[in-house]
Amino acid sequence: MAVIELGFGRQSFHPFKRKSLLLLKLIAVVFALLLFCEFLIYYLAIFQCNWPEVNTTAYDGEQATREPVLKAMFLADTHLLGEFLGHWLDKLRREWQMERAFQTALWLLQPEVVFILGDVFDEGKWSTPEAWADDVQRFQKMFRHPSHVQLKVVAGNHDIGFHYDFVMVNSVALNGDGCGICSEAEAELIEVSHRLNCSREQARGSRRCGPGPLLPISAPVLLQHYPLYRRSDANCSGDDAAPPEERDIPFKENYDVLSREASQKLLWWLQPRLVLSGHTHSACEVHHGGRVPELSVPSFSWRNRNNPSFIMGSITPTDYALSKCYLPREDVVLVIYCGAREEETRRMQPCAEGRPCETQGEGGCKPREGPLKGPTLPTP
Repeated sequence: MAVIELGFGRQSFHPFKRKSLLLLKLIAVVFALLLFCEFLIYYLAIFQCNWPEVNTTAYDGEQATREPVLKAMFLADTHLLGEFLGHWLDKLRREWQMERAFQTALWLLQPEVVFILGDVFDEGKWSTPEAWADDVQRFQKMFRHPSHVQLKVVAGNHDIGFHYDFVMVNSVALNGDGCGICSEAEAELIEVSHRLNCSREQARGSRRCGPGPLLPISAPVLLQHYPLYRRSDANCSGDDAAPPEERDIPFKENYDVLSREASQKLLWWLQPRLVLSGHTHSACEVHHGGRVPELSVPSFSWRNRNNPSFIMGSITPTDYALSKCYLPREDVVLVIYCGAREEETRRMQPCAEGRPCETQGEGGCKPREGPLKGPTLPTP
């Protein structure tokens, strides 16, 4: 008796079960992708950052002593969006990125103090009191920190407007036009300069300053939002410097940088050993008078840069060492998202027409091999 094989009938074909498995796999892939790109990637990037080593040995005469080291983080230009500018999704995305980066850095690096060098907010100069209160509340949530970590903020032009042993200077108030906050800031700087000079004089045995509180005799670190005067970013280099086509654009005094006069006053009054500033959103290192280094700190926001970063400083009363910690690049995160999407789309492509699927394998849908077998029927 002969048998006939039919091409239909007995097929292990469960479309609902297969679709359910595909949906579960898709959910698992999306979850893993979000977990990596929105959480774990910050640990992967910041884990590679280390505090720079600094010389801690100081000599008092012939006796060597070990100086304490302060671990400080410096970041700038977070530009939290307010109620007027930017799309709500852009605001949500950028604030999540900065919060995750900051909280991860606190947990991994354990700094003792964090300085934000101005432009914390993007719309502070025209915010209503209600909007300002909301912005401040969001800032406090994003940059929350343990009680043993100090957070210090320098005013920037977007925070208070363009009126036109750290020394933190409100550089926005150094326009020299006699305005209220300008006169007050200048008087305070003169007083600080006087006390610094008295400390230096008394260390040399002079008693001209008389009684009164003294400041440490070590040269201060100057922190401010505006950079000291420089013509442009033409001499700046590095991955996070300004784009090449922008580096030769001349800077405008009291807008892009401090005026020559204000810069000379600060250098003369304070005689700093190091200057750290923000405002330009790009990195740059310059030397003023051939001896005072200034480092412009890039923006901490992905809205301003594809590759944000922050500065890590190991600082003693007489020395310092700096290093830079890069955060995840925006284009890398987008490539990961797009690559995962294309791969998952390829996996879910249907089999060739007329070929039923056996499995949804790693290379996409795998067709059943060999002849299609159905039930056998007797023939007369």
